[in-house]
Amino acid sequence: MSLAVKKWKVVEPRTGIEFCAVNEHSATNGSRDLRDNGCRTPAINHATINNILTATCIGQEPISRRGFLVTAGALGAGMRLLSSPAGRAAETTARGAPHAEQLGWHLACNAYTFNKLTLYETIQKVAGLGLKYTVGINWQKLDPQRPETTFSEQMSAADRQETKKRLSDAGVKMPACYCRIPAEKDACRRLFDFCREMGIEMIDGEPKFETYDMLEKLCEEYQINLAVHNHARPSPYWEPETLLKLIQSRSRRIGACCDTGHWIRSGLPTAETLAKYRGRLFTLDLKNVGEEGHTVPYGTGKADIRGVLKELHRQRFRGVIGIEYSQRSADGEAEVAQCVAFFEKTCQELLGQKG
Repeated sequence: MSLAVKKWKVVEPRTGIEFCAVNEHSATNGSRDLRDNGCRTPAINHATINNILTATCIGQEPISRRGFLVTAGALGAGMRLLSSPAGRAAETTARGAPHAEQLGWHLACNAYTFNKLTLYETIQKVAGLGLKYTVGINWQKLDPQRPETTFSEQMSAADRQETKKRLSDAGVKMPACYCRIPAEKDACRRLFDFCREMGIEMIDGEPKFETYDMLEKLCEEYQINLAVHNHARPSPYWEPETLLKLIQSRSRRIGACCDTGHWIRSGLPTAETLAKYRGRLFTLDLKNVGEEGHTVPYGTGKADIRGVLKELHRQRFRGVIGIEYSQRSADGEAEVAQCVAFFEKTCQELLGQKG
């Protein structure tokens, strides 16, 4: 028996992900669709398939019953990915983090996770994870075609417009950016000008102690928040008390960017340390660290990620929480997907909903 089989290239426009697809038609069985992700993606998921908006037929040819069964078997193998842990994580991330949004939490994937790539590549990675937010770094290379250009206040007007367009087209926002904060006033003003133009609402960084008077005035003038980040001991801000004393009488536009991974490296308990920042917590770099000091997926390392999220819920925190996955393996995106899935499951529990 002979079948007519159409071959399609199907493109999901938000992410640019391409799928290969075939449509079988026979006189006895009618038409049915079989889809496969054999073009470029590592895992297939129904959520992405259901959002397909455009498809282009790239040919039609007859195929024998035996040939069709071989093709269908390959497609079935792709579909079986859905039943694996990696496949389930990919399917979850395609939905993003809707339960987190119900709690007022904007789950981001920090650009530092993909710091070996350019920002334009990072935007697509974040969108591919199903997330709507990223936290930038103001020294990341911008474009793989122009490695000398970085995402920074030195960017041309044309590059700034192109970057905003790429973020918008991918459905990704950049509400915050980790920046090297200059001590000189004019240079610092250029940084604030750049952030305001790019729609960045919060600057993360580790300013020198003597710059707080200047930064406080700029934060008020530009209506941009400053979130002070902690690195591990012996960095200046590794102890919570250092920052809290510095800002206790300053503008409410100055607060903390808490890095849970560096707390672990400093020997500080995560949930208990977070509780100290209540009222001045602006954002988190949410990391988990394993026995060797490297980043590991949520739920598998030393950090009490579930306890941290419970503490955030207790504080009625609202804002950006960034997944920052350093020392990524070759399969790092799958590990980030695990973090998203763990985060969403915990948010669902906090909302009192059944999985």
